[in-house]
Amino acid sequence: MTHRFSAFGEQFDNSLGTLQLMQDLGDAAENPDTLMLGGGNPARIEAVEERFGDYLKALSQRAEATTARLAAYADPAGDRTFRRSVAKLLNREYGLGVSEHHVCLSNGSQNGFFALMNLFGGRRADGSLQRILLPMTPEYLGYADLWVDEPAFTAHRPSIELLDGRFFKYRVDFDAVQIGDDIGALCVSRPTNPTGNVITDDELNRLDAMAQAANTPLIVDNAYGAPFPSITTTNISPKWNDNTVLCMSLSKLGLPGVRTGIIVAHPAIVERVAAMNAVMNLAPGNFGPALMTEAFDSGDVLSLARDHIQPHYQNASKQAVSALLSATERTPVRLHKPEGAIFLWLWAPDLPGTADQLYRRLKQDGVVVVPGHHFFPGLDTDWAHCHECLRISFAAGAERVAQAAPRIAHAIEELYA
Repeated sequence: MTHRFSAFGEQFDNSLGTLQLMQDLGDAAENPDTLMLGGGNPARIEAVEERFGDYLKALSQRAEATTARLAAYADPAGDRTFRRSVAKLLNREYGLGVSEHHVCLSNGSQNGFFALMNLFGGRRADGSLQRILLPMTPEYLGYADLWVDEPAFTAHRPSIELLDGRFFKYRVDFDAVQIGDDIGALCVSRPTNPTGNVITDDELNRLDAMAQAANTPLIVDNAYGAPFPSITTTNISPKWNDNTVLCMSLSKLGLPGVRTGIIVAHPAIVERVAAMNAVMNLAPGNFGPALMTEAFDSGDVLSLARDHIQPHYQNASKQAVSALLSATERTPVRLHKPEGAIFLWLWAPDLPGTADQLYRRLKQDGVVVVPGHHFFPGLDTDWAHCHECLRISFAAGAERVAQAAPRIAHAIEELYA
């Protein structure tokens, strides 16, 4: 039978990078021998999970109050008690000056970004296309497929700084960044998924100044940043003003299953996202907020990040970097300087063939990564660099990366041969 899908429905075919990633995650769960280095699942950290168990036990001991909280829909902007707790923590730690009216929840940050991208990008009433500007790619693959209408990204290549020790770093090419009348918002992730890049304070401040001058919001995807889960090797603080949309979630704390995204923005933006929540979901889920309210009130969420999550990933990153650099020493491979997030970004300059070929070859050998071409939405022209990179997760443990590294190196050497 042939189904007549809408133009929106036709977007959702097997070519989607997000779908490929999540299918690989599901397949790997069925095969424990697969070295799953592609997905975004966070690490299982024993001390953190024990604390989550304590929170769950405390919920069960307040059965009547917990049941009342879970047995009713939340406000369309999300559980008000938790939103107040988020605002109080941000004010207490960073003096951001926000209230519950600046905080909106979503059913995971992917759901939140669907709302934000379509709120600021897409067709205007006059039929012209309003775009989201990515000042620097590569960027998160989950952005690429979010559109109700046609894709509305425009993006710029980064400048590439070669560093000692076979590292490199992407930097914003400010000579290329222009904010025209067709730009509805800027968007950056910090730390960046997929590369582990942390744009500098100077870069972020310059982008903020440009956005404010153009009366254009700056969306900052802070899924891996401060104050939680704080998966960085550099000292950064969340930056917010009325023109900033700061996005966080509970996922990389270790709770992806509760699907709780957090958006901090001007109340006018919060009201729009809440209205979209009402249409798409009626309301965000209550379980994540119920579980974590006390952790935010007490500041325990910060100690979890500082004392357990951050050191775990810093150690895993160092070991994974060592394994990959050692295995690929006979190749021209470089790694992006690891400054945060849970991934390494491998670049094979002038690679014969493509990263997608590498991905398929490695998958046959029991290693799952993500080919780099999915992470460059919005570029006007094809760029060979897009097809020379792989994203490699070390969240499953540095020992898994060490197992995979010789297979990755061998597959790359075959293409260069």
